[in-house]
Amino acid sequence: MFVEIDGSIGEGGGQILRNAVALSAVLLKPVRIKNIRVKRSNPGLRPQHLTAVKAVAALSSAEVTGLSVGSLEISFNPLRRLQGGSLKFDAGTAGSTTLILQSLMPAMCYASKPVEVELRGGTNNPMAPPVEYLQEVLLPVIEKMGGKFKIELVKRGFYPRGGGVVKAYSIPVDTLKPIRLVEFKNVKKIRGLSYSCRLPGHIVERMANTVENILGREGYDIDIRREALQPNNPKCSLDPGCGIILLAELEGGIVIGVDKLGEKGVPSEKIGEEAAKELLGEISREAPVDKHLGDQLVIWACLAEGTSQYRVTNLTKHTTTSIELCRIITNTYVEVDGVEGEPATITIEGIGLRRE
Repeated sequence: MFVEIDGSIGEGGGQILRNAVALSAVLLKPVRIKNIRVKRSNPGLRPQHLTAVKAVAALSSAEVTGLSVGSLEISFNPLRRLQGGSLKFDAGTAGSTTLILQSLMPAMCYASKPVEVELRGGTNNPMAPPVEYLQEVLLPVIEKMGGKFKIELVKRGFYPRGGGVVKAYSIPVDTLKPIRLVEFKNVKKIRGLSYSCRLPGHIVERMANTVENILGREGYDIDIRREALQPNNPKCSLDPGCGIILLAELEGGIVIGVDKLGEKGVPSEKIGEEAAKELLGEISREAPVDKHLGDQLVIWACLAEGTSQYRVTNLTKHTTTSIELCRIITNTYVEVDGVEGEPATITIEGIGLRRE
């Protein structure tokens, strides 16, 4: 019996597809997803979505129909419990490797054996978290829940060709613990990375210097690393690109992260300034979970054993959409104290999924 999912609910993006197949695989519950990305200017499946579905299907031996670029509907029927092993997938474009990982990681967590996966595509994309965000912000919280992951950036990949390489490793767990992240504690330190590939070194310096000046005036202890890669470095991308990620370490070990990707024609100082101001805005809301992590944690709290509670800096449409999807597939109880666009406290009664 397929669970019917309307891909146009809430935010209506590819996140519905990614979360739906992830939950389907770990719960062995078939899903049919219609109206995939119908609200987008280029509706239906894009190459990165195909890769994400194929990757999760490989771990769960799923039967999939409708898997083609532009398709508005797929069915996903996992046939057996999640397998382990070594897998390789190529988005074939600059499609985001981190968004593919968001689908894969729950399945990796509950697999029968350790999983090693190599993904090729984009590593630093607009509208997607960079690899460093997963490494520095998401993984530490999943580790608090008992998850065991490692993510390695082998080679950067930017638009249009991608070609980046990310490796992820997991050791399965029997069950996940709930989390409680509601208290905002002082910012101990702000660190970050200003990076570029195939561009003059002064670009990373200008982004980093701008951030250090703005945050320094606010009295923060700052450490921004510079990384300007050229083609002779094996980590250097095929196409030029740059960006910056900032990480505010709170007392208690939680990290708030923001990132900005460079844009053609936009001064490096402007990129640095926007990143610094966005981070200050997140900190000013005095919640320990940033707006992007708030969205990404929904599926993990839903699968965990017991009640999770966390306070987000900004309740986004992405987050409320994730909550609605989890309710549909798992019937879990979720309470949201707050409104979209403002800080909010999210309480999720986990279903206590146990690995077979």
